[in-house]
Amino acid sequence: MKRTATAVWQGSVKEGSGHLTTKSTVLEHTSYSYNSRFENGKGTNPEELIAAAHSGCFTMALSAKLGEAGYTATELQTDCSVDFQDQTIKESHLKVKARVDGIEKDEFDKIINDAKVNCPISKVLDTNITLEYTLN
Repeated sequence: MKRTATAVWQGSVKEGSGHLTTKSTVLEHTSYSYNSRFENGKGTNPEELIAAAHSGCFTMALSAKLGEAGYTATELQTDCSVDFQDQTIKESHLKVKARVDGIEKDEFDKIINDAKVNCPISKVLDTNITLEYTLN
């Protein structure tokens, strides 16, 4: 399986702009720029897309791990924040709210930490990954 995306950029890094398109067209000429990356301009940025990828991948990995253990989540919500400083992603922080009937906290703790380590996006990130969660 291969997934693809295309970035097009025109102009200098500060005054220029670009757009991103994915084969699925979920992103279709989605704008990004210096302002959307380093300030609060309109558009997306690579770090925001990494946060989206990490939260989505991790949540699916957690659901799969729960299923392997015989549980089905009522709901999993994962917020991810990526800390970008000095041209480096310093940390990806996952914050999870989980509703899983019948699971004990100790068992959930093992499963969620396994998902954190073994999520494909976690494996590709060369950074500190932190995790906090609430289980209802």
